[in-house]
Amino acid sequence: MEVIGKIKIINETQTFGSNGFRKRELVVTTDEQYPQMILIEFIQDKCDLLNSFQVGQDVKVSINLRGREWINPEGVAKYFNSIQGWRIESLQQAAAGQNVPPVDQFQPAPDLTDNEPDDLPF
Repeated sequence: MEVIGKIKIINETQTFGSNGFRKRELVVTTDEQYPQMILIEFIQDKCDLLNSFQVGQDVKVSINLRGREWINPEGVAKYFNSIQGWRIESLQQAAAGQNVPPVDQFQPAPDLTDNEPDDLPF
């Protein structure tokens, strides 16, 4: 899945526990009739993907939806969802890489009307 929008917030990397679990949060505002502010988590080595991005950039973020169950002390199940990012691309760079030459730079198709024999069996 993908989320496309403008970066609103890039938080610093947080480290948790003795094993050094790392998490970094990104908020992307979608460009829709009713814009949504989507919190996306990048974990472990994916935290470093955000280093070259800045607030205000238009991006496309590839995400996975994650869900987990937690049983509270009273024995009641609670469910939590998270959105984890695993790739992020600048839309300006992607658009620049898709340049199409102007129409006058295309080569015309070869003339196929010359009187060569047709060797097709039908």
